[in-house]
Amino acid sequence: MDQDITPDVSYQLDRVVEILRGVHSVLFITGAGISADSGLPTYRGIGGLYNDADTPEGIPIEVALSGQMMNANPGLTWKYIHQIASVCRGRTYNRAHEVLALAEERLPRAWVLTQNVDGFHRRAGSKNVIDIHGDVHDILCTRCEYTKTVQDLGELAPKPLCPECEGQIRPDVVLFGEILPLHKVAIMDQERATGFDAVFSIGTTSVFPYIAGPVVEAQRKGVPTIEINPSETAVSEVVDIKIPLGSAVACDEIWKRLD
Repeated sequence: MDQDITPDVSYQLDRVVEILRGVHSVLFITGAGISADSGLPTYRGIGGLYNDADTPEGIPIEVALSGQMMNANPGLTWKYIHQIASVCRGRTYNRAHEVLALAEERLPRAWVLTQNVDGFHRRAGSKNVIDIHGDVHDILCTRCEYTKTVQDLGELAPKPLCPECEGQIRPDVVLFGEILPLHKVAIMDQERATGFDAVFSIGTTSVFPYIAGPVVEAQRKGVPTIEINPSETAVSEVVDIKIPLGSAVACDEIWKRLD
């Protein structure tokens, strides 16, 4: 999509800057779009392999990457975890992640609620991160308490086993069909109850209720809501300000104007 900043978009960016100058707390909700500028694929866009198609095994990718499949056939699930990891290898955070980390330093209170499992927010410097779906670099044993952080999943065997008990190893992420980690939900609920002066939705289609919910709740309370996304999403008609740009371009422009 054209990333040119039209006069109308420029006006909306200035509105966002004025909001940020007057707030003390902000919630940034992020999805795959914020990492797209790092070269990571968005959902069902992993090199185009899974767009409107099943896997070679004849099942949807959501089934292959489900908790049920990890239990029944971990080798198959790991096949696609490794495949995705190979596409993402060598990528790192981008300017959008950096700006959110800088915002945390500037504001008295700022949190990131992300669906992404790439770990880029923390690598960029954000500390208040609720990675609600986990981090793919963190692995754990399903039998004992063994855990480890692995920067490159390519280091692992096709169907890795625990070096301590030979139990099944899996990434510490929420696979399809699994529930959200309760301790992270508790943090999210606590911060939402405390409230924010502004809520941003960045690079997410907002299809999950726990992702769209904070935006809708803020709008109902009269709290400014901003969406950064070149596409229309489930919250586009709800937010106060819509910035139809990629995450890195929009966040960089906002930060330059804020300074």
